[in-house]
Amino acid sequence: MKTLTLTLTGVLLATSAMVAPGMTLAQTENPSAPVEQTPAAQSQTDIDQTPSTVDEIVVLGRFIPEPNRASPEVAAFLTAEDLQRTGDSSAAAALTRVTGLSVVEGRFVYVRGLGERYSSALLNGSPLPSPEPLQRVIPLDLFPSDILKGVTVQKTYSASFPGEFGGGVIDLQTLSAPTEAFFTMKASVGADTEFTGRNNLIYFGSRTDFTGFDDGTRSLPGGIDLAFQSGNRIQVGPNYTAAQLRTLGQSLENAPLRLLQKEQTPANLGFSLTGGNAMQTPWGTLGAVFVAGYDNSWKGRQGVRQSGRIDSGQLVLADDYVFRSNENNIGLNLFGSLSLADDDNEIKWTNFYVRNTTKEARSVAGFDDLGGGAYRRTDYTEWFARQLFTTQLSGDHTLGAWDFTWRVAYAKTSRDAPYETQFGYGKNATGDIIHNIQTNRISFSNLDDTIISGGADVSYTLPLSDAREAKFTLGVASSDNDRSSQQRLLHFIAPNGLTPEQQLSRVDYLFSDFNIGSTLQLEEITGSNGASAYDAKLRVNAVYGQVEAEVIPLVNLNLGVRFEDGKQSVNPFDLFGGATGFLPTEINESYVLPAATVTWNFAEDMQLRFGASKTIGRPQFRELAPQQYTDVESDRTFIGNPYLVNTEFLNLDARYEWYFARNQYVTFGLFYKDLDKPVESSVVDQGASISQTFINAPKAIVKGVELEAKKFWEFPDNGLSFISSKRWLVSGNYTYSNSEVKVEDGDTVTTQSSLGVAQPASFYVIDGSRLQGQSDHVANLQFGWEDDTARSQATIIVNYVSKRTSARGRPGEPDLIQDPGVFLDLVYRKDFSVIGQDLGFAIELRNLLGTDYDEYQEQGRKIRINNYDLGSSASVSLTARF
Repeated sequence: MKTLTLTLTGVLLATSAMVAPGMTLAQTENPSAPVEQTPAAQSQTDIDQTPSTVDEIVVLGRFIPEPNRASPEVAAFLTAEDLQRTGDSSAAAALTRVTGLSVVEGRFVYVRGLGERYSSALLNGSPLPSPEPLQRVIPLDLFPSDILKGVTVQKTYSASFPGEFGGGVIDLQTLSAPTEAFFTMKASVGADTEFTGRNNLIYFGSRTDFTGFDDGTRSLPGGIDLAFQSGNRIQVGPNYTAAQLRTLGQSLENAPLRLLQKEQTPANLGFSLTGGNAMQTPWGTLGAVFVAGYDNSWKGRQGVRQSGRIDSGQLVLADDYVFRSNENNIGLNLFGSLSLADDDNEIKWTNFYVRNTTKEARSVAGFDDLGGGAYRRTDYTEWFARQLFTTQLSGDHTLGAWDFTWRVAYAKTSRDAPYETQFGYGKNATGDIIHNIQTNRISFSNLDDTIISGGADVSYTLPLSDAREAKFTLGVASSDNDRSSQQRLLHFIAPNGLTPEQQLSRVDYLFSDFNIGSTLQLEEITGSNGASAYDAKLRVNAVYGQVEAEVIPLVNLNLGVRFEDGKQSVNPFDLFGGATGFLPTEINESYVLPAATVTWNFAEDMQLRFGASKTIGRPQFRELAPQQYTDVESDRTFIGNPYLVNTEFLNLDARYEWYFARNQYVTFGLFYKDLDKPVESSVVDQGASISQTFINAPKAIVKGVELEAKKFWEFPDNGLSFISSKRWLVSGNYTYSNSEVKVEDGDTVTTQSSLGVAQPASFYVIDGSRLQGQSDHVANLQFGWEDDTARSQATIIVNYVSKRTSARGRPGEPDLIQDPGVFLDLVYRKDFSVIGQDLGFAIELRNLLGTDYDEYQEQGRKIRINNYDLGSSASVSLTARF
């Protein structure tokens, strides 16, 4: 038995080998005939110079990278080298470099123009909960790049993945134990052109805010906590006397959390430690790796928020506000992994904890359309603590041709938002700014989201010949997702009004203990009828089978089917024990989801892939919950729709891949997606203010093209040592996608406001309009060099995302459009030694073009819905390696 390896000159012979699967192609070699051979074939000829029978002809891709060779699917891979080159601090930022991916709000990844609801995120193969009220998908800015060894973005579906698959699945792979001991320390400092070193809004908060943990200042006062637990609304009446309300009102924290001030914004700081080791034991290699990081950064915004309305068939300006905000983001992350491995077994225990706290001061001022064009100002102070803890135990065991893998994981996220305050102002007849007591609010909200998951695969590898094999896999997977969300809302009323002096007083003076009880009275305005609390669950159980086989020489098939049963429910409940006005939402559906991908290695280092699958998308919890929620990013109110249903996908893919040299390639791909009942956000008609809800559009089509290329150059020494001493890189990718929402006569949608009564779809969605969140063009370009002698590396990075629809307009109004634009970054790194110590220096320059954030509505005139400067930033870091 013998295998002959061919280069491109053997393509015709390789193709003929495909004609009769299972047949043996016989050939007599002529030693005297000139044959172009690869090194592998040449060494084989040296061993055996006599004529022989060739049982199979196999084209080997010498330059196909191992992840691409091992994956039977259309996928993109971010390696440790990629993460280092771009210098991105989080998984979200790093994924903007991947073909067809764009990131919204710096946190949520869109794959092939499909919103974050259609992309799932896994950590080492296990699902993750989300701390975000509006998303079930976890924001990827929570994952620092320091803990990652790589990221896989799979764009064609395989049955081993969860059935919720639209644009793709993102699997974050964490660091593994090293082969030898290492330890690194890194410190960084950064600045922003917009706000660093300038006086900006701030409020004091507590003395320990810089750690990301409150010192107790924001703790819920004991009396109010007991009142919340009692089930009685806090208001004057049979349950609370005026004296009790005075005590409760005076227990609320005042000046530290209410008074906006101005202070010079400091520089951004960051620190991290990374280390690992491995040692031999009688049971195998015991390895450990850890990462600890802390960063304290600031982000300021100053811009315009407007809204429009239709007047006499024309879009005219309604509300017109300017806003200013200042965020202090404090991040803390801890990662640790232990593994024990021998030749046939590996057990790994991985733990990750991250806490990201945002402390924000914000002021919005301008003219209110509904108020007759009157001046309005609202000041906000906020504190959002998001955290994630996940632990996973996994194993991989091999016994001959059998392989058994398993994993169990527990993950919990939470979002705590105590003392979200807002205070309103207007103007009196003389133009003085005065308190508008009707618009003050103090909110306490929390969200907990937990997933317990597990899975196991049993695989058997069956040899088909000396060169081919088939791998059969049976697997099971289960996940149990629970979420609870509550919000309590308080405000103060002035039964007898405010005196002129009180109207003009400072906010902390107005809400001082002296005025509470005599002038101001505490009152709870938490929504009833299930409008302020809900519990949600998602149970998914799945079984799947899959075969990966080189069915005939050069042709690999990955064929699988997944049966998935999902039960999703959202149960609003009344915090005061009353009946709710909303029935619980339940979506119980079972699906059979087939998937197939064929890979044809038709020439050396060239492949063709073809994929087809059926998948689903489920509405997110918040999209189903009827309670209102205000998004602080946009100050918009979102209202859920309990009548949403699942989305069903048909996915088709084709891709050509040519790996013409090591780590160098050209790829070209086509994709097509048919969406039945996609979920979209739609603006609700509530006067001039912008509120959004969710609907199932009837149908949508997405189709597109993906191009990607990477090439290195080395130049001979021609006297220009700067050029000849370096290895130069050009890397780029481009995705064009086109989407259309289909609306036909008779199509209907069901909204929350219609209480389950079907409405004409054409009233909410225009036939032929672009799918929400989809950009026609996404492009990335990297140009740089690396110099091994000088131990340096530089990269210019360009990212472009074209316009996309952020929400459907109110009936008769144009859609809301976001224009991400072009971003230009520069990253430079250099390693050097000082007194025998290995050090690394890096400088990162971001958004050098000063691209701003621009969301607007346009019809004859442009209404700037949300527009602000992002500014350019620079950071410098120093790393010590031991």
